[in-house]
Amino acid sequence: MGRREAGKADRRVRIIQAARDLIRETGNPGLSMRALASRAGVSLATPYNLFGSKRAIVLAVLQDVKAFHQRFAEVETSDPLERLLVAVEMQIALYLDDPVFYHTVWTAMFDLSDSVRTTFYNPRRDSFWQGLIAQAAQADAIAPEIDQDLLLRQLDHHFRSTLMDWVLGEIEPRALTPTVRLGYALILKGACMPQWRPALHLRILESQAELRDHHASRDRRPQAEQGPTP
Repeated sequence: MGRREAGKADRRVRIIQAARDLIRETGNPGLSMRALASRAGVSLATPYNLFGSKRAIVLAVLQDVKAFHQRFAEVETSDPLERLLVAVEMQIALYLDDPVFYHTVWTAMFDLSDSVRTTFYNPRRDSFWQGLIAQAAQADAIAPEIDQDLLLRQLDHHFRSTLMDWVLGEIEPRALTPTVRLGYALILKGACMPQWRPALHLRILESQAELRDHHASRDRRPQAEQGPTP
């Protein structure tokens, strides 16, 4: 990489990090371009020159999850359904590692007047999950009569409804992963071939046990301590 290209790459990284910090601090994914440029230490024109638009910057922030893809690349299981469960568990872990930022993003996701929803759900994101489902179908793990696009849609419906409960404070962080995992495992168990169901059944039992333990420990806490935090 030449010096000029390296300089551009450095400015892109600084702008993405500055956008992430501002979203976290202000609780607003709308972003002030002037504040963004100031935080990144670049001219006001630079974010436009490098990204083209505010929407493109927000999209870059949401897709700047190299750690997720690096960690997922190291997943060793060859079970295609388990890979789906591991992927969604890792995505939730990413959210819980930076809960203020992602709580802000998902709050905006459920605001119909905000453009974050259309920014977040894009072909690049969908292609990752479509690829995992296609791999499962190629391994004969998904029943041939199951529509893969509709299966992805059902998984997404469960994921989004669970995240909405998290945003509303009805699900505590500790319960987020087993709740999403349980829904995925139940949906996939209904869509898979019979020989793949025992492993999913174990994941269902595991998730139920975690949730029962969470609810029992929550019930033992004083009422004033039961309020969830992002």
